[in-house]
Amino acid sequence: MQKITLTILLLFGHILLFGQDNKEIRIQHLTDNFYVYTTYKDLNGLMFPSNSMYLVTENGVVLFDTPWDTTQIQPLLDSISVRHNKKVILAISTHYHDDRTAGLEFLRQNGVITYSSKFTYDLCIEHNEKQAEFYFVNDTIFNIGNYKFETYYAGEGHTKDNIIIWFDKYKILYGGCLVKSTESKNLGNIADANIKEWETTIKKVIKKYPKPIFVIPGHFSWTSNKGLKHTLKLLRQNK
Repeated sequence: MQKITLTILLLFGHILLFGQDNKEIRIQHLTDNFYVYTTYKDLNGLMFPSNSMYLVTENGVVLFDTPWDTTQIQPLLDSISVRHNKKVILAISTHYHDDRTAGLEFLRQNGVITYSSKFTYDLCIEHNEKQAEFYFVNDTIFNIGNYKFETYYAGEGHTKDNIIIWFDKYKILYGGCLVKSTESKNLGNIADANIKEWETTIKKVIKKYPKPIFVIPGHFSWTSNKGLKHTLKLLRQNK
């Protein structure tokens, strides 16, 4: 497993922000210095939510996935700066779809270090999505300030390249779109999914991280930590 160490020079409840075009951003405290932020996109007249996360470290703030478009990024960065008195220094995208990557170029232009897996990087180029400036090839441990976390690629699922991020000390599993919310009634967008392999991939995640306290799915409610098992249930129903 690779290791990357970066040394680079508050709110309880929830925060609602509004960027240009009245696109809502919701920020909610998770635990310690972890926050889930939710952005929205108009899909056929419905504002569809997308969950991402950020972590406040002594060296700066780390984003896990980006908002869906650049109009939502600056209000997010401004709020983080005001509320935590820190800048975003790093962003990591968990797969190539635009609900994870749309803000990468904006962030890079504003001095933020951006990362994805090499698999995601290549798919971003192939599908004309914004790509990170840097990439890692294997599962990687990041050390940022006083925090450590690891990326894990268990296999194909929602997309070919979807990874999860694990914070061992806090037992947080950031699942992105590989993991479905317990309020999801179906698998959602499966245009680029590998339905055949998805179940095996989820089982590998469960085996590697059997007792998460928090499980953050890519969309909809994250208050339950049963998202992995619920995803298995939906996959079996889909058969």
